[in-house]
Amino acid sequence: MLEQIAERYPVVMHGVSLSIGSTDPLDFDYLAKLKRLAREINARWISDHLCWTSIAGRTSHDLLPLPLTEEALSHVVQRVRMTQDFLERPLVLENPSSYVTFAASTMPEWEFLSRLAEETGCQLLLDVNNVYVSSRNHDFDPLEYLRAIPYECVKQFHLAGHTDLGTHCIDTHDGRVVERVWELYREVVRLTGGAATLLEWDARIPTFEEVHAEALQARQWADMSLAPATSRAAEVLSTLYSVPSALTARVPHPAHVVMAEAE
Repeated sequence: MLEQIAERYPVVMHGVSLSIGSTDPLDFDYLAKLKRLAREINARWISDHLCWTSIAGRTSHDLLPLPLTEEALSHVVQRVRMTQDFLERPLVLENPSSYVTFAASTMPEWEFLSRLAEETGCQLLLDVNNVYVSSRNHDFDPLEYLRAIPYECVKQFHLAGHTDLGTHCIDTHDGRVVERVWELYREVVRLTGGAATLLEWDARIPTFEEVHAEALQARQWADMSLAPATSRAAEVLSTLYSVPSALTARVPHPAHVVMAEAE
């Protein structure tokens, strides 16, 4: 089925198991499977998160934060280079949401990501909601983060809803994108000239029509930012992870919907 979808739509691969920041050895069996699948479906890119998920061979199934130090940066740079050499393509890495910081950290996350991209040639998946969630949890300016990212390295944006508990936010992907995240998205589209955009909605999923309408807002916000002229083609890639069976019979396209506009 995936091959049939790939014949009709551009497909990208996004994972949570690379564990690029772990001290465990890279899992080359896993990388071989990624490489084979990417070749079979002609994936546009392979992305994962700047985090670690495993230690001593055991997987936590969570995206755990890294200490933002020179030592950690050197470690991740080496692993990204090895991964890219094996995959024979640039890796795309996403900024995770985080809830704790390390006292040993010596640089902000945006500097870590920028230097990582510069030293490895990897590309970035900029999750705007994660920037906002982390800014609330760690009391930094999200605009400072977005304005420090090397725009030429940004391959994709992610948008999602989160849960605001007052004292902190949790990246739950179970609701609509809040106004402040839309505003940040509009700003980063203006700064970068636009990139493929994915709307994530993983839990408490409403009807397809509601999710689709939310995804279409990304195009509207991007248009507001880029008008009257755009610097490159804008794509909106909206992902619905679970489509109710009643809808699948009515919807002629898969859950991954690609809408592209050429300049």
